[in-house]
Amino acid sequence: MNENVRVPEALRSSLAGLLDGLPPSQAAQAVERLIATYRGATQTHAPVLRDRSDVAAYAAYRMPATFEAVRSALGALQDAVPQWTPATHTDVGGGTGAASWAVAEAWDTATTVLDWAEPALAVGRELAAASGVEGLGAIRWERARIGSALKLAATDLITVSYVLNELTAEDRTALVDAAASAATGAVVIVEPGTPDGYARIIEARDRLIAAGFTVAAPCPHSAACPIEPGTDWCHFSARVSRSSLHRQVKGGSLAYEDEKFSYVAAVRGPAEPAGNRIVRRPQIRKGQVLLELCTPQEELRRETVSKRHGPLYRAARDAEWGDAWPPAE
Repeated sequence: MNENVRVPEALRSSLAGLLDGLPPSQAAQAVERLIATYRGATQTHAPVLRDRSDVAAYAAYRMPATFEAVRSALGALQDAVPQWTPATHTDVGGGTGAASWAVAEAWDTATTVLDWAEPALAVGRELAAASGVEGLGAIRWERARIGSALKLAATDLITVSYVLNELTAEDRTALVDAAASAATGAVVIVEPGTPDGYARIIEARDRLIAAGFTVAAPCPHSAACPIEPGTDWCHFSARVSRSSLHRQVKGGSLAYEDEKFSYVAAVRGPAEPAGNRIVRRPQIRKGQVLLELCTPQEELRRETVSKRHGPLYRAARDAEWGDAWPPAE
């Protein structure tokens, strides 16, 4: 890991420079349109990001949240395969490169970003060059149509973040299969933490397992998800700090927001997944903590940790949604 790199601060600084000179009202209007597009159920057949102002608004609106979600997923992957280090990385549908920023904080890789929106690639290149972060300036930015015709070169790590929701069912299947064929080490897929996003993740997870991958995170196993379809969905939360400019563009007043996301990280070869995964925000009550767990026994289970458990109780009070349980010693 690049211990000396302060990627979140560099990202905020680069975004501030990108938005400098763009009228806040124009950025806000673009954000409203983008929100409507990304929340819609209709797949797009042209790039959503049409010009530089669209891309600037998108970057301010989505890059910090995407970065934190992908960083969380990568952290779980690192825990499951601590000795594995990818030398090469392809960010499919990476847009302005938020996932690549997250990868750069975790490892030193040779990264290629693929996207079909040339304005997004141009701004991504500009942001990376302005970051001062070693490795980001060396990213290759390539235009590619993301869909069934996409051909991927062999690479250690493939990330696909917030892309499947833009594709038709046929293109989603083709993309996941292409990622499974090209990834020599791991595939990480992140989607919005909604019922539909979770359904897309489960679909991708099943295809990766069928292709010979092992689920490293978040699941403690590679068997079927124990959640009964239509009754609930598996998702997690990442806290995102907002700059004053970010709050202005998004129309929010809080200094932070919580990004809900679903994900799967799968690897070729063995992994050491979590003993159990905390799948809901822990409930802290007087003298006890209630944990909702997904277990290796392929079931969901509630565990109550009380004061009589001593150090485990203290650990439970510090545990967060998405953590492995029990914590590593």
